[in-house]
Amino acid sequence: MSLSVGIVGLPNVGKSTLFNALTEKQVDAANYPFCTIDPSVGVVPVPDDRINRLSELANSAKTIPAVVEFVDIAGLVPGAAQGEGLGNKFLSNIRETDAIAHVVRIFEDEDIIHVENRIDPLVDIQLINLELIEADKQTVQNRLESLKRDTKRGDKEAIQEEKVLLGCKNILDDEKFVYQYFQEQGEADQKILKQVHLLTNKPVLYVLNKDSSGENVDGADDDRWDELMSYLREQDALYITVDAKTEIDLKSFDFEERAVMREEFGGIADDIDLLIQKGYELLDLISYFTVGETETRAWTIPRGSTVPRAGRAIHSDFEEKFIRAEVVSSQDLLACGSKAAAREKGLLGLQGKDYIVQDGDVIEFKI
Repeated sequence: MSLSVGIVGLPNVGKSTLFNALTEKQVDAANYPFCTIDPSVGVVPVPDDRINRLSELANSAKTIPAVVEFVDIAGLVPGAAQGEGLGNKFLSNIRETDAIAHVVRIFEDEDIIHVENRIDPLVDIQLINLELIEADKQTVQNRLESLKRDTKRGDKEAIQEEKVLLGCKNILDDEKFVYQYFQEQGEADQKILKQVHLLTNKPVLYVLNKDSSGENVDGADDDRWDELMSYLREQDALYITVDAKTEIDLKSFDFEERAVMREEFGGIADDIDLLIQKGYELLDLISYFTVGETETRAWTIPRGSTVPRAGRAIHSDFEEKFIRAEVVSSQDLLACGSKAAAREKGLLGLQGKDYIVQDGDVIEFKI
C-alpha cells in the first residue's frame, strides 16, 4: 500500500526547499512563482529503527522499509479554482495524492518575495483552503448535474450518491473541508466520496516553515502567531514546525556532524524525520514486518486491519488462502533474540483470521 503526500502552498513559502530536504532530490527552487511546473516525486523511507534492528537480528540480505511518496506541486495562487496561474493543472496534481502537506511560511525575509507582499500565515492558509473548496464546489455541482437523469428514474445508487453530494455541498458552502465531517460516515458513503476525488476530502498536515537564524512570526508578542495557533486548535489540525533551509544545509554533513551543527543552530530537532513519520500517520497507517535471511521488510496497512487483510499487502493469495499466522511483537522478538526464545516464553503464537494486527508485529503467514 503506497501513500502519496502532495506538498502544496502559495509560491515562495519553501515547498521545493522542503521537498529537497525530504528527498535530497534537487528540484529548481528559484525565487519566483511557477518555477516548479510539473510535480517532482520522491520516495522517502519512513524512519523506523525497528526494521534495522530486526534485519540485523536475522542477518537479512536486504532491508526494505516502509515509504512515503512526496509530490512537489507548484505554488497555487488566488483564483486557481478559476484557472488563474496554472491552477487547473496544479489542482489536478493535488487530486491524485492521498494527503496534503500544506507548507505555510512563518519567516520574514525581504529578499524572498511573497506573492501577497506580506507575511500572514493564517491568511495564507485561508487563501489555499478557499481555492480547494471552490474547486470542489465545481466538482460537486458538475456531478450533481450529471446524476439528474438517473435520480429522476429512481436509480437507487444515483439517489444515494446525490444525498452524499448534497451533504458535501452544504459543508463546502460553509467553507469547510469535507474530510472533517465525513470520517464517521458508513463505508458506502466513503466509497462514493472516494470516487468523486474531492480535494477537501484529504487529510491535511500543516507544515510551518521557519528560519531558525532569522526573524519569524512565532514570537511571544506577535498577533499573527496567536491567530494561527487559535485557528489550528479550533480545527483540531495536525501541524509541525520545520526549518527547511537549515535541513538542506545539514544534508551535506554526516550523522555525527549534523548533531553538532544542530546544537550550533540552537539545538533544533530533526523535524524532517518527524515530518515523514507524520505523513505516514496522516492516513492512520501502521507497519508490520516480515523477517528472514533473504529480506526484512516493512509492510504498510490501515490501522485496525485483520491479519488476512494485512496479508493482502504482500499478495492477494495471503488474504484469500489464509489459514493462520505466526505473530510476535517486534519489541518481544528483539528482547528475546530469536523466534525460538520468544516461543518458549509464550510471546509468539498462532493467530486466526480475526486477529487485529498491531503496529510493529512480526508476522509469518501460513497459507
